[in-house]
Amino acid sequence: MTQPAQHTQHAQHTKTTDAALALGDDALVLSHRLGEWAGHAPVLEEEVALANIALDLLGQARVLLSTVGDEDELAYLREERAFRNLQLVEQPNGDFAHTIARQLYFSTYQHLLYGQLAAGDSTFAPLAGKAVKEVAYHQDHARQWTLRLGDGTQESHARMQRAVDALWRFTGEMFQPLPGLDVNGQDLHTRWTATITAVLQEATLTVPDGPHSGAWSAGAGRQGLHTEPFGRMLAEMQHLHRSHPGATW
Repeated sequence: MTQPAQHTQHAQHTKTTDAALALGDDALVLSHRLGEWAGHAPVLEEEVALANIALDLLGQARVLLSTVGDEDELAYLREERAFRNLQLVEQPNGDFAHTIARQLYFSTYQHLLYGQLAAGDSTFAPLAGKAVKEVAYHQDHARQWTLRLGDGTQESHARMQRAVDALWRFTGEMFQPLPGLDVNGQDLHTRWTATITAVLQEATLTVPDGPHSGAWSAGAGRQGLHTEPFGRMLAEMQHLHRSHPGATW
């Protein structure tokens, strides 16, 4: 193999590794956030549902991170700046409406993304083919709750609208190019916007202003820059492992 070909192959491998890390971090961080609802969900059935979604995401994270290195070390020993997750998934749970809005935005993106990846022949195709079925449930779950809260009582409608508005500014980052992923970003953005708009309108909610509004901010989680709540979440997530290095069960 010629040196230029070796260099190209190495560059492509690096891009694929970076993409796997980013997608794995998305799933890992959101899994932990959803796990924080254990013992605190509004009803027992919902506690089980959120736990199941968290486990699905954790399974995705394990597969993706294991392609990069040791999954435990990547989860528990990296510093904050080394994580490549979207800023959206690290946002605090807030009230239940915030959790649902965050899940609606992310699961719609993830379902469309994995749908594109599953149809291709990249190294992500096998994972995407399995995960897209799980994420379809995640998306439907978030959609049903958005409709229920948005078109519910005056109080639930107001809370859901506040959540939709508050988290909107974190959605732009999902559509930034991610080297290593063979996807049509413009198509992803267009279909995501159409899907979210349809759900919010059906829920009698107002769709936030688009990318030209002052509230829109792409974020920089993919570059290792995170919001303040992430540091506190990470300290909690990594505390046990760092306190007892090398411990086994």
